[in-house]
Amino acid sequence: MDQLKQTTTQPRPYNDHKDIERFSLRERLVHWTVAVSFVYLMLSGLALYFPRLYWIASLLGGGTTIRVWHPYVGAVFFITFTIMFYPWKRCMLLYPEDWEWLRNIWSYITHRDKTLPEIGRFDPGQKIFFWLMASAGVLLFVSGIPLWFPEKFSWNVRLVSIFTHEVASTAAIAGIITHIYMGTIGVPGSLSAMTRGKVTQEWAKTHHARWYRRLKEKGII
Repeated sequence: MDQLKQTTTQPRPYNDHKDIERFSLRERLVHWTVAVSFVYLMLSGLALYFPRLYWIASLLGGGTTIRVWHPYVGAVFFITFTIMFYPWKRCMLLYPEDWEWLRNIWSYITHRDKTLPEIGRFDPGQKIFFWLMASAGVLLFVSGIPLWFPEKFSWNVRLVSIFTHEVASTAAIAGIITHIYMGTIGVPGSLSAMTRGKVTQEWAKTHHARWYRRLKEKGII
């Protein structure tokens, strides 16, 4: 009986506490528009560039369809990323503690997070990915214009555009694969931030301690 009484009077587990809003509905809608449009661009681009992957075109409506829609979806990606860029650009700047975190990234990989500097709303990896995609997005959009309207540009311009498009897309694809891994398997609980918009207090305290502390100081949690 005493053991039962002790069990029932124990504090609730930490995960039962009120969850924290990490991303607003607007942020999530913009993020998923950027994500879905990029996945379409990646798949259709691979189908157009590699003959052995042309079978992907049949999943997207056929070769003619993806040739028509690829540049339009590219414009959607660029516009929505621009919408996402401006509200986040300041909090994506790399500060001295971020560089220290990067110098000791092995501790993060080996799950010794307590030895690392406290992280704000975004960790240095997310910040680097943000700037990578911003740079790649500009290069892809600019280099894509001569490919969209080839009759208006010289052969040399088109050749440079093709090379630039290839390099930028390769970097962006490598970045998005890493981002997907870290947002699902790499850091369990992260996906909830972009689906429900919320994370548990335990998750926030573990992975973004400085952001969590500031929320407490402001009385938000």
